[in-house]
Amino acid sequence: MLSHHEEELFGTRGYARRESAVIQGGREIRMGLNDPLITPIHMTAAYEFPDAETAAGIFGLQHNGHAYSRLGNPTLNVLEERMAQIDGGVAALSAATGQAAVTLAVLNLVEAGDNVVASKELFGGSWSLLGATLKRFGIETRFVSPEDPENFGRATDDRTRLYFGETLPNPRLRIFPIAEVAEVGARYGVPLIVDNTLQPFTCRPFEHGAAVTVYSGTKYLGGHGAALGGLIVDSGNFDWAASERHPLMTRPDPAYGNVVWGEQARNLPESRGRSSYLFKARETLLRDFGMSMSPFNAWLILQGIETLPLRMPAHSENARKVAEFLVGHPKVSLVRHPGLAEGEEAKQVLRYLGDSTGPMVTVELAGGREAGARFIEALKLFSHVSNVGDVRSLATHPASTTHRQLPEADLLAAGITQGSVRLSVGLEHPDDLIHDLAQALDAA
Repeated sequence: MLSHHEEELFGTRGYARRESAVIQGGREIRMGLNDPLITPIHMTAAYEFPDAETAAGIFGLQHNGHAYSRLGNPTLNVLEERMAQIDGGVAALSAATGQAAVTLAVLNLVEAGDNVVASKELFGGSWSLLGATLKRFGIETRFVSPEDPENFGRATDDRTRLYFGETLPNPRLRIFPIAEVAEVGARYGVPLIVDNTLQPFTCRPFEHGAAVTVYSGTKYLGGHGAALGGLIVDSGNFDWAASERHPLMTRPDPAYGNVVWGEQARNLPESRGRSSYLFKARETLLRDFGMSMSPFNAWLILQGIETLPLRMPAHSENARKVAEFLVGHPKVSLVRHPGLAEGEEAKQVLRYLGDSTGPMVTVELAGGREAGARFIEALKLFSHVSNVGDVRSLATHPASTTHRQLPEADLLAAGITQGSVRLSVGLEHPDDLIHDLAQALDAA
């Protein structure tokens, strides 16, 4: 039976559950009188205005509507609405890549003199963005260990604008304490942004207090390594105007005629009017930086999303079997996979991931960097690439690729040694995967 809330959703759109939203989400965005069953690819740069008044209303933010595909596109609108429904948010915004999504999500709240408090356990690109690139523009990031959520509060001052963490840090794979850090943030009026790239559908950060989620659509959302794309989803639960901590949301913005974004967004109908946070990101940062997703890439990611409820449990089950094989192998010094967690960490995994313990495995080779190189070069079924989240199984050596730019101390803080190898476990038969790993370990 459906709950009262689900009954309301069903009455509004004809379905209430996420398993339906991955297929049907966004179809309520009508394309015309006689809509196609499959979302069309709108490969157009511009849109014809019916009259001068309508054009002025769109550019003046009085009306929803498309002006130029850098700001929005009908194909992207369907993807954005679908992701908002899957995560239980009010709206979403697409971007060219996952890295672009993280950049937009952060820059939407910070300016020179502000700071971010972030987990030490992050993907290398996020670490570089927060710790080096933004520093050049006067934005400080204070990296703290998520092992004690109170570390976020200790690093907070009156110029802290947001907290940042990854649901399942890549490649550390220790579950991030979403609810605990969100609770710390609530005491200070600081929103938590969670990168949920490795656990779409299976983890719902908004239910644990996160304000915003970000994704690389290139990974499990698309699922086939065919298209770059990123997404930001707003929960709609954070009150940006409740304090003076978020001036970029509450003061007049000279970038767009001194608009106050929180006030302006409330005046618009439909999806863009439901999120002042994303409305601002779309009309300023996406407009100025041009980090727009291709409609063709959006279409490819939409196809991938339709099978998320089937693929994510299968990835997780294969990863668990791979991890269990690797444990205790004489050439392996350590195996990381959420399904192997014990004690309090196991409780956290169950709380945030349920039965789906994740699609990734990190293995540390006893022979260090040289053994890691021999191991990767001996793999036959696993492909040696820097990507994750494909139906195919993938392997990489983070210390020499994705995290190469980090000093040794920062590598260790992120849970990476010179012998660490990251495995993105695909959907091949587990017996074949295990046989490939066994012969590669023999060669290492």
